[in-house]
Amino acid sequence: LAQDGHCCLLLSTPNPCECKLLAMSLTKEEDVQKMLVCKTHLGTRNCNHQMKRYVFRRTADGIHIIHLGKTWEKVMVAARAIVSIENPADVIVASQRPYGSRAVLKFSQYTGTHAMAGRWMPGTLTNQITTKFLEPRLMIVTDPRTDSQAIKEASYASIPVVALVDTDSPLQNVDIAIPANNKGKESIALLYWLLAREVLYLRGTVSRGMEWEVMVDSFFWRDPEEIMRQDEDAQAETWAAPKQAQDDWGAATANESWADASAGAGDGSWDAPGAGGGGDDWSAPAAGGEGGQQW
Repeated sequence: LAQDGHCCLLLSTPNPCECKLLAMSLTKEEDVQKMLVCKTHLGTRNCNHQMKRYVFRRTADGIHIIHLGKTWEKVMVAARAIVSIENPADVIVASQRPYGSRAVLKFSQYTGTHAMAGRWMPGTLTNQITTKFLEPRLMIVTDPRTDSQAIKEASYASIPVVALVDTDSPLQNVDIAIPANNKGKESIALLYWLLAREVLYLRGTVSRGMEWEVMVDSFFWRDPEEIMRQDEDAQAETWAAPKQAQDDWGAATANESWADASAGAGDGSWDAPGAGGGGDDWSAPAAGGEGGQQW
């Protein structure tokens, strides 16, 4: 109560953490819808005992459905772990799975991390003699099963690991597990796109009020044979266009009449002597010859 007997209302100052959570949750519904479109929620028929906490239900076919709310929360946690490292080059993003190679390269392009797509060279984190020896502070892998060598070396060097885990993935030596479908190219690309966008949001590079101009399609893996097939189809279309123009030219000339062409040239007879020397006598001596040599 105030001195004059009136009640005064005390307005509490907002908590900065609550403001950040509110700003992060603005895109949660859209992100979950994108996950549904990219089939991020579809797991496998097998389920690891440590992954049961992330399973929402099981279908009649025996496929485990992943809880997308927990997936989104783990993506936000992983983004905060990446931002906490001062030098982005100290973060390694590895993927031996082909579907994640393009997503890893794009993620490193926008966030400044070190990408290692393809085969993992043994001893990268443990053998100091090798020229490619690295000492990162954080590692991100696409699949704990295919990237088991990288996770094992990270455990020897005491490096925290962020991994995209499916319902049948082992969680040994994984510090931050993002439950999702890590076998589909759309799902992997979307998760790396969400992770890169949140990292840029937290760094302040991109404002949360503005939509990130980079499309998810740029993170999708593309089959080299499919790209070659598209190039061949485009080349065939470019060759078909001049051929069609040539056919139109032939159709235009075919409509002309040969009688009209001969009428334009003149009604001359082969038997009549030509004005231009067409009726000359071949047996006569040449006009320019001195003696008129006869053959």
